[in-house]
Amino acid sequence: MPSPTPARRSRRALLRVTAPVAVAASLVLVPLPGAFAAPSTGAVIAEVYGGGGNSGATLKNDFIELGNPTGAAFGLAGYSVQYLPGSPGASTQWGVTPLNGSIPAGGRYLIAEAPGAGGTVDLPAADAGGSLALSATSGTVALVNGTAPLSCKTAADCAADSRIVDLVGFGTAVVREGSGPAAGASNSASVARGSSLADTDDNAKDLTAGDPTPVNSKGQTTGGGTTPGGGGGTPVPGDVRIHDIQGATRISPLNTKTVTNVPGIVTGVRGYGTKGFWIQDPNADDNPATSEAVFVFTGSANPTVKVGDSVLVTAKVSEYYPNSSGGSQSVTELTGPKVTVLSSGNAVPAPVVLDAAAIPAAYAPDAAGGSIENLPLDPSKYALDLYESLEGMNVEVRDVPVVQATDKYHELWVDAAPTDPRTDRGGVVYLGYDKPNNGRIMIQSLPPLTEQPFPVANVGDKLTGSTAGPLDYNQFGGYTIAANTVGTVQDNGLQREVADRALPSELSIATYNVENLAPGDADAKYTELAQAVVTNLRSPDIVALEEIQDNSGAVDDGTVDASVTVQKFIDAVKAAGGPAYDWRSIDPVNDKDGGQPGGNIRQVFLFNPDRVSFTDIPGGDSTTAVDVTGTGKRTSLTASPGRIDPNNDAWNSSRKPLVGQFSFHNKAVFVIANHFNSKGGDQGIDSRFQAPNRSSEVQRQQQAAVEQAFVAKLEAADPDARVVSLGDFNDYQFSPALQTLTKGGVLRDLVNDLPASERYSYVYQGNSQVLDHILVSPAFKRQHVRYDVVHINSEFAVQASDHDPQVVRVKP
Repeated sequence: MPSPTPARRSRRALLRVTAPVAVAASLVLVPLPGAFAAPSTGAVIAEVYGGGGNSGATLKNDFIELGNPTGAAFGLAGYSVQYLPGSPGASTQWGVTPLNGSIPAGGRYLIAEAPGAGGTVDLPAADAGGSLALSATSGTVALVNGTAPLSCKTAADCAADSRIVDLVGFGTAVVREGSGPAAGASNSASVARGSSLADTDDNAKDLTAGDPTPVNSKGQTTGGGTTPGGGGGTPVPGDVRIHDIQGATRISPLNTKTVTNVPGIVTGVRGYGTKGFWIQDPNADDNPATSEAVFVFTGSANPTVKVGDSVLVTAKVSEYYPNSSGGSQSVTELTGPKVTVLSSGNAVPAPVVLDAAAIPAAYAPDAAGGSIENLPLDPSKYALDLYESLEGMNVEVRDVPVVQATDKYHELWVDAAPTDPRTDRGGVVYLGYDKPNNGRIMIQSLPPLTEQPFPVANVGDKLTGSTAGPLDYNQFGGYTIAANTVGTVQDNGLQREVADRALPSELSIATYNVENLAPGDADAKYTELAQAVVTNLRSPDIVALEEIQDNSGAVDDGTVDASVTVQKFIDAVKAAGGPAYDWRSIDPVNDKDGGQPGGNIRQVFLFNPDRVSFTDIPGGDSTTAVDVTGTGKRTSLTASPGRIDPNNDAWNSSRKPLVGQFSFHNKAVFVIANHFNSKGGDQGIDSRFQAPNRSSEVQRQQQAAVEQAFVAKLEAADPDARVVSLGDFNDYQFSPALQTLTKGGVLRDLVNDLPASERYSYVYQGNSQVLDHILVSPAFKRQHVRYDVVHINSEFAVQASDHDPQVVRVKP
């Protein structure tokens, strides 16, 4: 969504905080790795689940599953599985379940153990059964060549017992292999080996927690059908196809169900962040609303499949919300997968081309602020429905303009719908809540950057050729092509703008958000910011800076003074050939103005004393409200610098406006430096809630009302009061906040004087939009005002700040 300054993004990388998920059974046969006391000769404990029938459990029984990764059946006559509590006492005995039959080559063997009082789902037909009541969270299970109970109760003693073929300790078990027991077992989670059944004799590394996925020797699971290696025969697809999983709404009709042997071709593999891979069914149904692809989430395990592999996947269907607090769409996923690779080198399904002909003009259905999740998808009518109907599928854009520059996370945005309104410099301009610009798509790279360096592009460049890969949805970027192939950048030579010079009779005033500037920042950042002030802004007489941090930066040590930060900036300006600026500001109360924790960001006035003077009026501090005194030409502030109503609830956890009284050619000029509340917490423009809730808007509207009242009082005292209000308002020219601030004509928002194609100072999710404003009072006649947004940052891959500065030149 156009939501610009939510707290500056910490690394997102699609990273998901989650318990590891087991990835099991591959058809590929591998030698059996070493087991506990001695290398296992043909069988391992593949999965242990002790939460059966407990509170929150789906399955009714505990179970132990064995696996055989070799090419020959493993006979179990005379073998047993045995269980020991996690912290055995002197009288604790091993419990025993005798076994018979065999584990098929490459297959599984299921042992049903004690049931609980709850649960709703039966295990598939077990190959053996016992009455062991396993703990859900801590214990030890051993596969034993023999049926006599073990006697060992320490890891060392059990390691010396040659009868133990394999052993798994989980939770806080005393008896375990290697560095520690497997973690994460619970009423709803088992511990299981990865897809190769690898056994390195280290339970903590070999087994991870995830959804229980019991499989018997016939390959049957709780979802019916068969799974890899079952019965020793060639696995066959189950009854469910991907379009059945995806369904014709945003929520899968099979959500929370286990599906068996779902066929597909691997179209993309992601081995970082949210690890997993996409599969797509080349045999599509005739319903355009149902996607033919799905993401297979492998948890902490790196995917072992390759693009072009034909696979069968048995897994649980789930809906994942990358940003539930922001109202994101959900991603339908297969979790806790068991994967069979049938063949490799297959052709990937041809991509669906996203272009103006494919993308509908309407963006999303209106649910009056409610969820659209259960509405039938209409991909021919709504852009969001089209993208959802293609979720996970191989898609392509060709010869598309870049509308947001490459960022440090190796992402850029393109526009696949040339009908979206354009800026003069090649971006897509955001002109209203009802004009979201439907063709914006983020591009991320799937292959490692060592294989295919991600292109560095600026707004206005072109991504030529084909960019293709699975259509994903991520936490901060909305719909995204996870690109296997990325086009070539055609550099269209975008240049950084330079403002016109001010005439000697003009007072030049600028605003610049310098993005959490702190003394610890690299000298290069100070140099770039200072050079912009001197060269691109032409050394304005007054500069209002936003996001100046205190002297300790983002360290929450009680420091509020910012003199080191400001002086370092002033020195950088002088070194760049600029004036010797003086400055004024007010230190905030520690940790009360929001922003980066510990940073105590604030606004600061720089001014050139050779051109303009500051009228110092004592009394202004962090908690004292500035007021207006006098009338007519004697109108003055009660404190300069001062803060506008700093104790008003409108400013909770937000910056308070800084107002200063200046004198230019013996005329008073009142300047207000602003940094309104951020958009953090708003629902995204691509939210599952339509229309999205812009909750942060309420506070900005309150802030605007407070400031508007102050300006109205100033102008009531002197109708000819020269007032300039400027800064980062974190809102659009058409927003309720800016409408409130200009109520009654006390201020005029200069961005509206620009052509629509030039109204932007920030680029977010491919939308060029307005966050920063300069407003002036009626005393400044239109013919005496020259205003410009100076585009030097927001459109470029290399930027000193994420905001473009603005400058106005006025004749008071």
